[in-house]
Amino acid sequence: MTLLRRLDLTFRRSLVLLIFVVFFALFLVYPLLYTLSGAFVVGGHFSLTYFGLMLGSSRQWQLILNSINLAFGATLLSALIALPLAFVMVRIEFFAKRLIGVLLLFPLLLPPFVGALGFKQIAGRFGTINLLLMQTGILNEPVDILGNARFFGIVLLQALHFFPIMYLSLAAALGNLDFALEEAAWSVGASRLQAMRRIVLPLLFPALFSSAALVFVGSFTDLGTPLLFDYRDVLPVQIFNMLSDMNQNPLGYSLVVFVAVLSLAFFSASQSSGAGRYERSVRGQRPAPPLYLGRTSEVALLGALTLFLCLAFLPHAGVVLLAFSERWSMSILPQSWTLSHFGEVFYHPLTLVSIRNSVGLSLVSTLLNLMGGFTLAYLLCRTRVPAKWLLGALCVLPLAIPGIVFAFGYVGAFAGTLLDNRLNPFPLLIVAYAVRKLPYMVRAATNGFEQASVTLEEAAAGVGAPPAKVFRRVTLPLVASHLIAGSVLCFAFAMLEVSDSIILAMEDKFSPIAKALYTLSLRPDGAPLACALSVIVMLVLLLLVWIGGKLANRDLGEFFRGA
Repeated sequence: MTLLRRLDLTFRRSLVLLIFVVFFALFLVYPLLYTLSGAFVVGGHFSLTYFGLMLGSSRQWQLILNSINLAFGATLLSALIALPLAFVMVRIEFFAKRLIGVLLLFPLLLPPFVGALGFKQIAGRFGTINLLLMQTGILNEPVDILGNARFFGIVLLQALHFFPIMYLSLAAALGNLDFALEEAAWSVGASRLQAMRRIVLPLLFPALFSSAALVFVGSFTDLGTPLLFDYRDVLPVQIFNMLSDMNQNPLGYSLVVFVAVLSLAFFSASQSSGAGRYERSVRGQRPAPPLYLGRTSEVALLGALTLFLCLAFLPHAGVVLLAFSERWSMSILPQSWTLSHFGEVFYHPLTLVSIRNSVGLSLVSTLLNLMGGFTLAYLLCRTRVPAKWLLGALCVLPLAIPGIVFAFGYVGAFAGTLLDNRLNPFPLLIVAYAVRKLPYMVRAATNGFEQASVTLEEAAAGVGAPPAKVFRRVTLPLVASHLIAGSVLCFAFAMLEVSDSIILAMEDKFSPIAKALYTLSLRPDGAPLACALSVIVMLVLLLLVWIGGKLANRDLGEFFRGA
């Protein structure tokens, strides 16, 4: 009993821990172990046969190299975008800076999978870009971006979606640098460029590396964008194609394990890069004073940022234009306009059922995340429970393992059970959404607990308030804004979760929005309807984030960082 008291293990906390252990074991560990057994066990014995077949196949090597090149290209382009943006937004004061800072984060709300619908129309062989360049005489014949250059189209789309991740990380690190380091370099004769190259950039490298690793994993495991571009020579698409015969062709298991191991390695490297330790070591020191530009320079900077924002929103603009178009062929803009696609969204059987499915699934999974994430954060921050490090690792693991790996494991591990997705995918979809988004809620609640002084709770308890009243009157109000931010982001990301939705929902009547968008994109006349659905979802998510930010009393940048 002395050990139990020292560990804060009451009966209620022990029961809660047991529930989490069972949940993680069943829906996190078991599917991964099932996938590992399918890759390494042949005839009841450990074997590397399937990995030998994978590594000995020139076709599989080509898929691996294509996926790595795609991820490397998207990561490099994201870094080239995010690094100068971070310097501009942190070091320079200019008109409309706050608005532009908000707009830079919008691409995070929609996956590149959605933007691909509009980008195909904008950048097609006879799309807006090619026709505009031909009419102005810059090109003599169209460039087939979606044919011979599909690789670069995917890289561009992924970079335009992922660069805010690197931008947020670099801006936070740059804002925490001690300006005295640069002044010391100037005092010994170093130029501003030398100080930037020898002092600032090396100190930013941990943040750059950690965010680059996340972008690499996100691009490497992206399923939706290559599918919409019909670029099938990548690992995620190959894994998707192997789902139908996963029992007859176990090579899919080895591919999934390869993707999981590579993703886990990059994620671990990002977490051990030291970015967080450096930020803590310099927090509170003097930041760089803002740089004020002259009128001409400010106008030029605003013009450059506006041009970039136009490029960043180009896929979304294509989605909006296609949603309103009645006829759009061989012209820069639609020849005629209509609102009929938006009306069709609410009576077309596929889109209507997908909206109902996604809203219901996302609400239930967000509710699970809210209860589970808050409880886990409380256990991690306010109690002394055994194996706390293991509990924290399990909370973070879904960030390190791609969604396509979990979805593949769920299909195989629960086949023939009550959770078989071929019978009804809703239970597994709810679990998949909850597991995949749980880290966001845990992090949001943990940030709330770390910023709320525990002495306030101790003071309330010290004057005789019972634990339930302390929780209701002190703890919950202190972390409420963080819980709101986490809940809104969990719901928004679950609404357009791509890998789990496409893989687990096999029939139209069970389709979430992402699966409906993919199904409509395969139909000759389905793109405008899919874009209309995307526009509605886009507006709803933007409204939710705005409401969440107001309730949490934060702007969009603080909202994302808080969650």
